[in-house]
Amino acid sequence: MIQLLFLVVLAEAAVALLLMVKVGPLREVAMRGVEQAKTGKGPATVKTLACTLSVILMSSVASILKIQNRGLKLGTVSPMDQVLWRTHLLEASLIGFTLFLAFVIDRLHHYLRKLITLRKAANTSREEVEKLQMENRLFREKEEKSSSEIKKLHQEIAKLNESMKKLKSESEDHERKVLEAEAHVNALQKQSEELLLEYDRLLEDNQILQSQLHYKG
Repeated sequence: MIQLLFLVVLAEAAVALLLMVKVGPLREVAMRGVEQAKTGKGPATVKTLACTLSVILMSSVASILKIQNRGLKLGTVSPMDQVLWRTHLLEASLIGFTLFLAFVIDRLHHYLRKLITLRKAANTSREEVEKLQMENRLFREKEEKSSSEIKKLHQEIAKLNESMKKLKSESEDHERKVLEAEAHVNALQKQSEELLLEYDRLLEDNQILQSQLHYKG
């Protein structure tokens, strides 16, 4: 029994050491072994062994106390009782250490699983942050491109406004020239009418003169 307990303690110590210190792929192997012990029928088997060891531990403690009480009553302890006392003490110590290492292994596995989950979450968050930064960078580039396009549009609008002002000015000049031409045409028409009236008057005078000359002849 004691040799078996020594082997169990050594095995548990090795598993605990592998869980605490990463030695190549051995930690993953130890993690898989503990996970297998926690799946299927593993938990029931572990609980049964733990209960059995607890019962043996209590029996050993009870035997130790019984031997001590008998020695106090007799005032001396026989060599046989000393051997039994030491055997039970060693057995109780090994069982207690076995249960303690099993608890340590369970807690180490639990916290390592949490650590792995947190690392995965951190990696996922880092990837999301990088993705958001990339999207932000693309958005800024698009915004800068849009602002440059807007500036270009503003420049084109300013050029169009200048062209419109120039066309408006040319149109006003053209209208002014048209008005001047119309006024000149009206003046020529008026002058032509006056000339026609003068021509008619001269014709009448000429007829009057011809009639007078004809009358005198």
